[in-house]
Amino acid sequence: MSEAVVPQYTAVIAGKQVPATRWIDVLDPSNARLLARVARCGAAEVGAAVEAARHTYETLWRFTTPVERSRVCHRIAEVLRAERGDLARLETLDTGKPLSQSLVDADVAARYFDFYANTVEALGGETIQQQPGRLAFTLREPYGVCGHIIPWNYPLQIAARTVAPALAAGNCCVLKPAEDAPLTSLRLAEIVEEAGLPTGALNVVPGYGGEAGAALAAHPDVDRLAFTGSREVGEAVMIAAARNIVPVTLELGGKSPHLVLPDYDAALAVPQIVESITEHAGQNCSAGSRLLVHRSVHDELVDALAERFRSLRLGAGIDDPDMGPLISAKQRDRVLGYLSEGRRDAVVRAGGGVPGGEAYTDGFFVEPTILDQVTPENRVFNEEVFGPVLCVSVFDSLDEAVALAEHTTYGLAAGVWTSDVTTAHWLAQRLRAGQVFVNNYSAAGGVELPFGGYRRSGIGVEKGLEALREYTRCKTVAIHARLPS
Repeated sequence: MSEAVVPQYTAVIAGKQVPATRWIDVLDPSNARLLARVARCGAAEVGAAVEAARHTYETLWRFTTPVERSRVCHRIAEVLRAERGDLARLETLDTGKPLSQSLVDADVAARYFDFYANTVEALGGETIQQQPGRLAFTLREPYGVCGHIIPWNYPLQIAARTVAPALAAGNCCVLKPAEDAPLTSLRLAEIVEEAGLPTGALNVVPGYGGEAGAALAAHPDVDRLAFTGSREVGEAVMIAAARNIVPVTLELGGKSPHLVLPDYDAALAVPQIVESITEHAGQNCSAGSRLLVHRSVHDELVDALAERFRSLRLGAGIDDPDMGPLISAKQRDRVLGYLSEGRRDAVVRAGGGVPGGEAYTDGFFVEPTILDQVTPENRVFNEEVFGPVLCVSVFDSLDEAVALAEHTTYGLAAGVWTSDVTTAHWLAQRLRAGQVFVNNYSAAGGVELPFGGYRRSGIGVEKGLEALREYTRCKTVAIHARLPS
């Protein structure tokens, strides 16, 4: 793309495009070409965004009724659906994911606004019984200004996931998208205002995490924080939140296992296991990245998976292949580093490196890979690779399967594949994971399903009704009514 026609995107604060003096290059992951430039915001822009959100909250949005907020959220969903194709194309160019996956992301983003529009009117407090002459009840009230720091893997979907419940509950928001994929978040800022959201209720400030993200996390006038991303950055966000004594939701990493028992349904399991680790090239915090399989069915299952992996079509996301590139050269090199180390102690059953061919020369591609006979001592067994790498280990008993599943410090999701409902129930109770899927693995969807991690996968809950409650605080009112004399 010629330098002369490279589009530029600035921060959106109080409904206005804010002039920028510093820029970040955004590359197309499929060919490393310059796709756009976005403003490199810092503390000044973040401060202006927080001020705008505070003004709108204090003068307007906090006084709206749930019915009014519901109507606005429904209109946002309508505009998102109307622009589904354009948003999906922009998401694919920005992230590299196949176009069909970006279309699903656009649909899910609209569903988040519809879901919270439908549920906010039912959100209420409780009455508490006390002695005669005393009345006590609780109110659910918005926090005020919420800061949202989101990653680059599902920017449109995660922006909607975190912003929709906050807005529906009556908060105003400042959103900091990842510098690698900020374009649909900036378009979202325009869409919500087109749909009737008051100016300043959603502000978007692109920039680097260490500058704009750190400024937002540390801002003293932010009442609540939500962060999705790496564990290391999550720790920094949590420290910043602690200094200001504000609540925080952290959705961090994962090393989610599939537990496959001898009585599994291969026709059901194989395609979903493949999809769970190759969707968006495995760049998914809840990707099913570990396959723990009973020894008796190991060979047949791994053979079937390897055949599927070898048949996957790689390419530029805009051509809608089975799998696109990774987000950046940095991420590709990170994944290749894990593969180089992991294959020393494992058997490569599919993939294992960079695909050959001219079509992959300039992009950030890695082959979908199966590493077999991976031991718990191997780094790829325990650490989040965030790429299309499936690690296979065997077990002989249920207790051993649980021990292998629990060997990492993460606990985001897990899949269980068995025809025995008693065994499934037993495993679901024992696995320390925020979501356990039995004979399915749909961690990327499920707007209605609460989503939160155990252990170092995070704290707090997103999605479902629980997220709406997360964005409100509980106030207790106790009234002493004088009894008639």
